Amino acid sequence: MQIGNFYINLDLILRGVVLTIMVVGMIVIPILPGLVIIWVASLGYGLIHGFGVLGWVMFGLITVLMLAGSILDNVLMGTSAHRQGAPWWVILIAMVAAIAANFLLPIIGGILGGLLVLFLIEWLRLRDWRRALASMKGMLIGWGWAFVFRFIIGMIMVGLWLIWAWA
Repeated sequence: MQIGNFYINLDLILRGVVLTIMVVGMIVIPILPGLVIIWVASLGYGLIHGFGVLGWVMFGLITVLMLAGSILDNVLMGTSAHRQGAPWWVILIAMVAAIAANFLLPIIGGILGGLLVLFLIEWLRLRDWRRALASMKGMLIGWGWAFVFRFIIGMIMVGLWLIWAWA
């Protein structure tokens, strides 16, 4: 597109906006569901730019990675807390509380709400704050490992999109 003496490459602007959204979703705000943000950005790119054969293949791989990463995220947090003694029903309640708390206090509410509910239920159940704290620590360690794996999966997703967008 040309405006006066200036030539504006709209496709390049689109790529820059999509890449910025992906990076913000993955790195800048690590508590948000970055894999879902990357997926939505790639979907938006495909709807605006078009998919083509390579686009459908890459978008399919990005979708599989997003789903696997999201499941892995919850499994790592729950398994780590379970290893420290928290029963699965307590972990499930803590994860539901984390989802609800994320709406009440965006960005940090999810992790804080989940940890607090896990600690409170374990303390009420066991009447031992040290064991309750150990379960909470286990969930926090699981969250840390989940962040590492989400980051790696996110980098792969962005890499697949880059191949699609620049091929």
